[in-house]
Amino acid sequence: MTRLLDFEVPDRLIAQHPLEHRDHARLMSLTRGQSAIVHRRFDELPRLLPRQTLLVLNDTRVLPCRLLGMLPTGTAIEALLLEERAPGLWEAMLRRARRVRPGMALAFCEGALRAQAERQVDEGHWLLRFEAPQALPEALERHGLAPLPPYIRRDAQSAQALALRDRGAYQTVYARAAGAIAAPTAGLHFTPGVLASLDARGIERTTLTLHVGLGTFKPIAGEDPEAHTMHRERVFIPPGTVAQVRAARAAGRPVIAVGTTTVRALESWAASGEPDALDDWTSLYIRGRYPFRVTDGIITNFHQPRSTLLLMIAAFHGEAPLMQAYRAAVEAGYRFFSFGDCMAILPAGVPPAEA
Repeated sequence: MTRLLDFEVPDRLIAQHPLEHRDHARLMSLTRGQSAIVHRRFDELPRLLPRQTLLVLNDTRVLPCRLLGMLPTGTAIEALLLEERAPGLWEAMLRRARRVRPGMALAFCEGALRAQAERQVDEGHWLLRFEAPQALPEALERHGLAPLPPYIRRDAQSAQALALRDRGAYQTVYARAAGAIAAPTAGLHFTPGVLASLDARGIERTTLTLHVGLGTFKPIAGEDPEAHTMHRERVFIPPGTVAQVRAARAAGRPVIAVGTTTVRALESWAASGEPDALDDWTSLYIRGRYPFRVTDGIITNFHQPRSTLLLMIAAFHGEAPLMQAYRAAVEAGYRFFSFGDCMAILPAGVPPAEA
């Protein structure tokens, strides 16, 4: 029952801004399936991971796809670009969409981007056809805002003032493949210094790509998680990464995923029959007694109540010890959600590098 995953997070603990030093976030260290809790700092992570770890990261790059604009009537409007259906044709989630009509001309970014509303595809969702689609990527880079989740509050004035800072903060330092509309937030804590420290300790790492979609924020509405419709996301796992994962498993080395998106990608690969590479959409929904085939440990942020991400972590660590950890995080004043602190759920029976 999803009501067992309900908990209260005081507003004061919902991180509205990133830390000045992203690797200074607090890190709750856990052992999979156990109740013991150790409080650390993220830059200590290289000393906590087993030396033989294969660390897997999601290198998706967040698009600056949040646009402020204007209707022909002068009414302000906001668009979040979700998916390009054809060249220049985007599905977008619109705020104040009730005033939009098919054929209406929309101007974004003080006229730098212009589009026509073609048709409504869902409540608040429209297909927008942009003029000069070949210029859209450059225009987004120049004028687009970071697609921050709804619990991070920015009014129009502060959004403009913090635009460059938010775009940098809401991106991992190893982001490469553009296509996400939300960040793989567990990766936000990594810095070049932390990556160098991992290398110095001989901890192997590799990357895959899962383009995070809007559905990551969709809560489970009812009391039956089985009735939830899981969103789909694009996943790419190259042959080199598959080879590294296979080698680690053959040698009995732990595979530790950075973030729920990486877990979803790895387990989708396993569920697909472990091909030599994966280029596909995934709707994998991990909950309950899911048989994890690849993932031995997870580094993850603290997630929202009633989210599919929380169900995934509960399936991995156990609902009771996870909820105990969340209660401890609230009592200790941890910062929650995208710009907040994180936890590392490490495999049992494998000593850390510092041991």
